[in-house]
Formats: sequence, structure tokens, C-alpha cells
Amino acid sequence: MRRSRLRHLGLAGLLVLGSLTAVGTLPASAAEAPTHSPSSSDSSSEQPASAALLDAMQKDFGLTRAEAETRLAAERDATGIEPAARRAAGKAFGGSWFDADAGRLTVAVTGDAAPSTLRAVRATGAQVRTVEHSAQQLDAAKARVDRLDAPAGVSSWRVDQATNKVVVDVVAGERADNDVQSFLKQAREAAPVTVRTVPSAPQTFAAGTVGGDPYYTGNVRCSIGFSVHGGFVTAGHCGRAGAGVSGWDRSYIGTFQGSSFPDNDYAWVSVGSGWWTVPVVLGWGTVSDQLVRGSNVAPVGASICRSGSTTHWHCGTVLAHNETVNYSDGSVVHQLTKTSVCAEPGDSGGSFISGDQAQGVTSGGWGNCSGGGETWFQPVNEILNRYGLTLHTA
Repeated sequence: MRRSRLRHLGLAGLLVLGSLTAVGTLPASAAEAPTHSPSSSDSSSEQPASAALLDAMQKDFGLTRAEAETRLAAERDATGIEPAARRAAGKAFGGSWFDADAGRLTVAVTGDAAPSTLRAVRATGAQVRTVEHSAQQLDAAKARVDRLDAPAGVSSWRVDQATNKVVVDVVAGERADNDVQSFLKQAREAAPVTVRTVPSAPQTFAAGTVGGDPYYTGNVRCSIGFSVHGGFVTAGHCGRAGAGVSGWDRSYIGTFQGSSFPDNDYAWVSVGSGWWTVPVVLGWGTVSDQLVRGSNVAPVGASICRSGSTTHWHCGTVLAHNETVNYSDGSVVHQLTKTSVCAEPGDSGGSFISGDQAQGVTSGGWGNCSGGGETWFQPVNEILNRYGLTLHTA
């Protein structure tokens, strides 16, 4: 970005554009491991948490400073051992999640697993829970539900490893609707289903033009997700391929080079005209600007934070991977990650980060940051792989 912009980062929201010497990060994530070769910058095991991040953890999770430090260290360990635990479980793997109370990764293993398999999983440092269905069986069951035509009263559905079922969320007051009942009947025939209720239908978080926002496409305002070499990634519903993008000061940034929505919700924008990229996610004064060092996937149960141009910095936990979301306008998006973090219009495309590991870009959700809500993001590794991009890391 222009040098005159360097002292205006606080108004840029999720802009990952700034001085080449600036310190910060853009978050991204994915439900799948990245295909690019990991480097030493992908690991955060030796990077201490910033004081501001610890302060945010204390505020949002009600922890003491020592408890926040312990949790972050445990989450890093869980993220690190998950691939080995998955390999050890083999075909018996039933899913995994971070158990915040125990401070350990839990790995589900089917009841027919050999004792040697259980020992191998425990040897990685994970705790084991025996379940009925393998992750492969649950994913196949969810795929059958994906083929159904969901009415507006059905909010989303996902595999929940902890319950070992496919969980279907229904909007409050719509469960008795005939179309909803028909969908649930078909879903139960296709998969082991549990039904839950959510307060309202999800929606995407784009917004109309408002002064001082990070970037615009026409009359739509969204938030930049995180830097890649050559540009940045954001939400697909914010703009179509070929659309021009202007920055916080209305100067030209670049063009949407690729965009996909619905089915997916991701896009990437080229950067030029005096703008450039840095691996930074803005903390908006709540925490210091965060450096991105990689994109290792945070497990279910891990803490995660979001930065956006409307509501700035908020934190919560990862609730589910690979969730299918039925937005209120009828757009269905697959393979999203669900979180307990709030968001509001204008936050679309913004950064999700766990520790210093990029997780994804904001897609949509329900609720707001006054009364609470839930939000989904498109995993970043999927975006990188789809467009052959490289995450800009510190």
C-alpha cells in the first residue's frame, strides 16, 4: 500500500497491505493439510504468545494469565500430534478434537480397533475415546445429506466427532414446518442424525458502502483476509472474477483474479498500483497486530480469533470442521469451519487465526457481537491449493 497509509493501519481492518518492514499477520486456515511444503515458519512451538494475545484470552475465556499460557501451549501440542494420531488410528479413526478441560487432543477410534492400534494412538500423546462410526463412514453419511434439497428452515449440518453423529441445525420455530420435517426424515434415513436448534438463519456478512472501510467492490464493503504472494484472499461472495477493488482511501488496489460462490466461498485479489502485502492480521488496539507464521489446522475445541473491519477483534472456539451451511438467501456452501466467534455485516472475508497459524476467511453466520452468535469461515489451505497461491508468512 502507499507509504502514507502506514500510519493509518488502524482504519484498514483486515488489510494485509502495509510497509515491507511492518510486523503483523493475516490469518488463514483449512480443514485439509496444505499441499505446499512446510517450512520452519510453519511451526509456532517456540514462539511465545504476545502479552496482548494473552490479555484477550483472559478476557474472552475468563482465564488467568497462567491458564491462558497453558491452554495455548496445549493447543499447539494438540495441533502438532493430530496428524500422527490420525495415521496411528488408520481406518479406525473416528475424528479428533481438543479437550479444553483435559488440555489434550482426544482421538475417536472405532470399537473394532485392535489393541495395538489403541496403544499406537495413545503413544502420540492423545487420549482415546471408543465410538461406533469411523470418520470415513460419517463423512460418507454427511455427503448423502449434502445431496438433499434443504429448505430455508434448515441452517446447516456437519459431522460432530464428539457425538459421533451428523448434527443438523434447524432455525428456532421452523422445526414443525412440513418441508423441514421432510428433510429431517430423509436425513435420518441417510445418516445417524441429531437435531439441534439455532436462534436464527445464517447470512453472509457483506455490507453496503460505509466510509473508512478496508476495501470496496462496487457498493459492497468486505474485509481482507490474509496476504498471499501477489495479493490477498477473501470471501467469494464479496466479488466476481474481473471486478475491480479499491482500498480504504478509495484508491485502486487490484482485481478479483478468481472467485467461487456458492458451493465455495473464497476468492483472491491481485495487488498493485503502489500497494503491497505483508503477513499481518490487525489487532485493532485490542491486541497487537498478529504475525502469521503458517497455516496448521486448529482442531475442534481450540481457541480462535477473528479480525474484521466492522467488529474488529473477537475470539471463541472451533466448533466443527467440514460443515455444510444453507444461507438465508438459498446459497449452500460446503466444507466450512464453524466457530463460536461473533461477526457482523462488513466482516466478510476477514481473517481467522489460531495462535500464529492462519485458519481461514469469514463467510457468514448468525447473531451479532452484542448478543452473541456463531460464524463460519472458508479454510485457507483449500483456497491456497485451489489457486496455487503461497501464504505470505513471517
